[in-house]
Amino acid sequence: MHTTPLLSALELHAPYDSKEHAHRNDTIAFIGRHQRAWWQRSTLEGHVTSSAWVLNSSRTHALLLHHAKLNRWLQPGGHLDNADATPADGAIREAREETGLNALQFVSQKLFDVDVHAIPARGPEPAHLHYDLRYLIISSGNALALSDESFAARWIALDELVRTPLEQSIARMADKSLHLEHT
Repeated sequence: MHTTPLLSALELHAPYDSKEHAHRNDTIAFIGRHQRAWWQRSTLEGHVTSSAWVLNSSRTHALLLHHAKLNRWLQPGGHLDNADATPADGAIREAREETGLNALQFVSQKLFDVDVHAIPARGPEPAHLHYDLRYLIISSGNALALSDESFAARWIALDELVRTPLEQSIARMADKSLHLEHT
C-alpha cells in the first residue's frame, strides 16, 4: 500500500467535528511513525483498518452488523489485506464479505469519516488501536448473506441513529449522511 496518497487524502479530509479532527490527526501521526507497516496486524500499537458506511439507495437507512467478537452493532469493515490496493478497496471488499451484498458502489472514494478506537486484548493479541478509515457506499440490493463474523444485520434509519446513538462515531456518520447533498 502506498503511504503518500493516503496521507494526502487524510490531509484533504474535512473533519465533521473536533473529535473526528483529533482522530484524523492521530491517524496521520500513527502512519508517520509506521510508514512501512501501518496496515499490518503485526504492528502492535495498532493498525489502519477500513469500513464501509453502507446506505440504502434512498439514503435513509444505514446497514449495521451485530459484531460477534465485540458484541456491538457496527458498520461492515475490518483489517486490510496485502492484496488491497487502497483502504477504499479494503472497505468494499470487507462489506461484500461480511454482508453478501454485491450491488455496492462508492459515492466517492474520498474518505467519509475517520475514527480511532480501542480494541480489547483477545487471546494472544494484545489490546491495540484501530485507525479506521470509513468510506460512503450505496447498496442497491438488500439480500443479505452474513458471514460468521456477525450475529445479525439491520437497516436502521439515519435519524434513529442520531437520536439514540449506538456509538458516538455511528451517530456522527448518520448525522453527516443526513446533511449530504445527493450526487
